Amino acid sequence: MIRAEKEKDCDAVYNVNERAFETSAEAKLVDILRAQADPVISLVCEENLEIVGHIMFSPVILSGHPELKLMGLAPMAVAPEHQCKGFGSALVMAGLEQCRQLSYAVVVVLGHPLFYPRFGFSPASGFGIKSEYKVADEVFMAIELQSEILSAKTGTIKYHAAFSSV
Repeated sequence: MIRAEKEKDCDAVYNVNERAFETSAEAKLVDILRAQADPVISLVCEENLEIVGHIMFSPVILSGHPELKLMGLAPMAVAPEHQCKGFGSALVMAGLEQCRQLSYAVVVVLGHPLFYPRFGFSPASGFGIKSEYKVADEVFMAIELQSEILSAKTGTIKYHAAFSSV
């Protein structure tokens, strides 16, 4: 079951993120974004009343185009013993749908180039946008939730300041 994160879920969400990544940086990032970014989309995946996955979306800005409603997908985590069972895919699909419902135009992600394209993500460079971070072209991806919204727009995606603090 995918649902919105509730306040009572904070410890379980921290635990899932800490266990899914090699450090606690992503878990700390979630706590900071929850407190500082607005708006945030934060969803959990439950199995047998246990939180086994989490995904968060927070606003990003495309330089030169502050009018665009853009979200960054990060982080997305599934507890190690529940990985490769479709929970991550379900979280991504539910999160993208919520972004569409809230009229976001684009979602960007720094992620695995073999995972995210199945949802419609492609290298952001193809849209003329780049990341503020030095990363390989194939790992910085974007998806237009509103067709052609990035047409004739270029710039650099800036993430919330919390990303630089962890």
